[in-house]
Amino acid sequence: MVQGSVRGQGKGTRIQDGRAGELGPDDRPYEQEGGGVQQDADGIGQDRDGDRRAGDGPPSEPGGRSGEQPPAGEGGARPRRRRRVLRWSATVLAVVILGTAGAGYLYYQHLNDNIKKEDLNIGDPKDRAAAPTPNAAGQTPLNILLIGSDGRNSKEDQELGGAKDTFDSPPRADVQMLVHLSADRTNMSVVSMPRDTLLQFPQCTDPQTKQVYPATTSLRITNDSLGRGGPGCTVATWEKLTGIHIDHFMMVDFAGVVSMADAIGGVPVCVDKNIYSHTSSGHGSGLKLKAGTSYVKGTQALAWLRTRYGFEDGSDIARTKAQHQYMSAMVRQLRANATLSNPDKLRALAETATSALTVDRGLGTVAKLYDLSTELKKVPTDRITMTTMPFVYSGERVLPKSGDADQLFRLVREDIALDGKDAENGKDTKKASPEPASAPTDSDDKIAVQVQNGTRTDELAPASGRAATVAQLLVDKGFSEAGSDSSTVLSQDTTVVRYPSADLKGDAERVAKVLGLPESSVQRSTDVSGVTLVVGADWRTGTTYKAPKQDNKTPVSADILNGADKKCMTVDPAFTW
Repeated sequence: MVQGSVRGQGKGTRIQDGRAGELGPDDRPYEQEGGGVQQDADGIGQDRDGDRRAGDGPPSEPGGRSGEQPPAGEGGARPRRRRRVLRWSATVLAVVILGTAGAGYLYYQHLNDNIKKEDLNIGDPKDRAAAPTPNAAGQTPLNILLIGSDGRNSKEDQELGGAKDTFDSPPRADVQMLVHLSADRTNMSVVSMPRDTLLQFPQCTDPQTKQVYPATTSLRITNDSLGRGGPGCTVATWEKLTGIHIDHFMMVDFAGVVSMADAIGGVPVCVDKNIYSHTSSGHGSGLKLKAGTSYVKGTQALAWLRTRYGFEDGSDIARTKAQHQYMSAMVRQLRANATLSNPDKLRALAETATSALTVDRGLGTVAKLYDLSTELKKVPTDRITMTTMPFVYSGERVLPKSGDADQLFRLVREDIALDGKDAENGKDTKKASPEPASAPTDSDDKIAVQVQNGTRTDELAPASGRAATVAQLLVDKGFSEAGSDSSTVLSQDTTVVRYPSADLKGDAERVAKVLGLPESSVQRSTDVSGVTLVVGADWRTGTTYKAPKQDNKTPVSADILNGADKKCMTVDPAFTW
């Protein structure tokens, strides 16, 4: 399912002289509140991550304990990007808060008017993933895409760091997390996509202007999907990439997030050493904490979530880990926090949360948000698994990692718990097909099959003649319409049978059955026009397919974090005090 994936590590230089590499052409200077563009000594403006630059006011003294003022963002220029990194937490926070407050405040009809609504999926219908069928108990999984918008078209966003020269420019989906709630509601999986992932966009149509954004053949940075008609295009992009049907989306800008973090009394975070996120050239979030656990809130929480310099290798991936830790701690805090029993605080939080949210039309009332939060709260924290899409570097950007990313997406599609506890508990991990099969064509000799050679690997050249050999095998088995495509040589780890639409699924399954391929090898794909067999690297020789043992383990490269874990972020020794 992964488009444009590559193999191996093509990692570019990430750290030079204790600093992470700049992000490149996306970087734009920001404007200080007093006017004028602030730039670094090398002429490059504020990096798009919102890290502190030369000329920012000094951070406050060490803090982070409950009740203290946050260290970042005081007495100096306010970076235009600093509100972006909290958006994902605001979304989750809003759901849980509304779930806690909802029953007592559903009569506040004006809350429904606060919530902004947009279309769920504005992609071409042929690119959409099929909805899963219910399990034996009639239950279906639930997939919600969380989006952090980079919009700069409100006064509040401007005050939180938006540059005046980019006012009202197309927003970007700088934070993207897919929340998968299992059909039986026993577990939850969260998959983050790095914001600099390169992939192909599907066709999208702006529901307001009717402008059509054509599908791209070149690779584009994923956060640009939001500017192609709205969050419905980000949903369409995820479905095309992963094959996972998305039921809802929740998008949040950033107004009100700081006060929401304050209202729950702070979020406990942990570092293994004292940290001061600051470089001699003025980079860094200004976060300054003592080793151990600290409660961060307000703009102090913002500093934690902005921090790149000082965590691990200083990359954006390290920052993603810190965000996962914050998210886990926030969920635990919300469930245990006594302050949420205060009606006045609940009402204020509900007002703030509904004003901050944009959701799909199927989720556009407080009652529906409350119902969703009720479902989410059924999952114990030790069954919440957070992951990052496996990736490889491509210069300063990243690409989905061939094999590992496919495996992670398959597990989510098939509703297999990423923590591996389904198998431990004796739960049947064989899931129902996400799409009912159509009846196959009356006879095999009427099923047209194109065979492609996908046996090329990093180490091995493609096996010569494999497409022709397997096409002839199909002809010998009665598929007289089978033929080989010698013009295409792919890299495919496992042999798959792809089909473009539901009416051809039965034919694809028939081909797989005759060849002895597993059910999981049958995949819907908009990249083919008919039933297409791709002979993978697992079938380089012979005419009998030997199916490898099905592996339902989450790839190590997905960097798992359990929701109940209370881990400390590793601090780069160069940023201790």
